[in-house]
Amino acid sequence: MIRRFFASPDDLYVLIKMEEMIEQGFNRLVEVIRLHDTSIDAYSEEIRKMDAELLGRMAMQLKPVISKTGVELLEKGKKDNQGEIYDPRHYPQKMIILGKCADPVPYRPDNLSRAVTDQFCLLSEDGKFYEIMYGADELVIDSYLAEISSRQVIDLYGYEAMYMLYKAMQQYLENQKDLISALEKTISFIRS
Repeated sequence: MIRRFFASPDDLYVLIKMEEMIEQGFNRLVEVIRLHDTSIDAYSEEIRKMDAELLGRMAMQLKPVISKTGVELLEKGKKDNQGEIYDPRHYPQKMIILGKCADPVPYRPDNLSRAVTDQFCLLSEDGKFYEIMYGADELVIDSYLAEISSRQVIDLYGYEAMYMLYKAMQQYLENQKDLISALEKTISFIRS
């Protein structure tokens, strides 16, 4: 058996051709990745433009469930010496809470002398989004409820509200697995 230590001219030609093919393949791969990245950016911008519409449609899907699983929130109540609420009055429609504002506005829009202690984003059984602001003093706890748009929900509460709505859909809409799976992927994409 003869071993060659030096490449023949044919071997060098093949080696050069292989290097060229590898480099061409690498360049093509980089080109495909760049093309894919720009299409992801284009799609993400398009999806983000439609995020409020998506949130509104998700709310409509969950609307029938809220009347069964939602809660009636406190509208106004009196407080006793221990801070317990008595003589409560609740809002007539049932709602689910989608988020809490970490930094509530300082004062309620309906009464600027009333400080806001808690502020929440809600979805009502009528399929509309609301924002509720609670204020309290030593004797009374009361609230201000205002309808907000799906765009305001995203602007004020971020994609966490959309995620909470998705989790509610996941929990209560068992028979719509395909929709839930598609929403999971879309929301993960939007949040990234």
